[in-house]
Amino acid sequence: MIKNRKPSAASPPPRLELGHYIVADLAICHGKPTFKGTRIMVWQVLEDVAEGRSWDFICNTRWGGRIPLAAVTEAVILARHA
Repeated sequence: MIKNRKPSAASPPPRLELGHYIVADLAICHGKPTFKGTRIMVWQVLEDVAEGRSWDFICNTRWGGRIPLAAVTEAVILARHA
């Protein structure tokens, strides 16, 4: 019989708050950073920014209003410091 094991001290936390809008959760997109409440990965939005799309287009058209402008700002700032 397999007993439930507690996570070891070395195992990563199941959810890591990376900012107000960004989270890395092992249960969502294999732990890749996403915007809270979505499955939109941060790298996807950063790629949109890098390709020169306007932030208004990214927030309101590309992602249908599911991420606020402040979330894009946070993603760019976090990426800059990474």
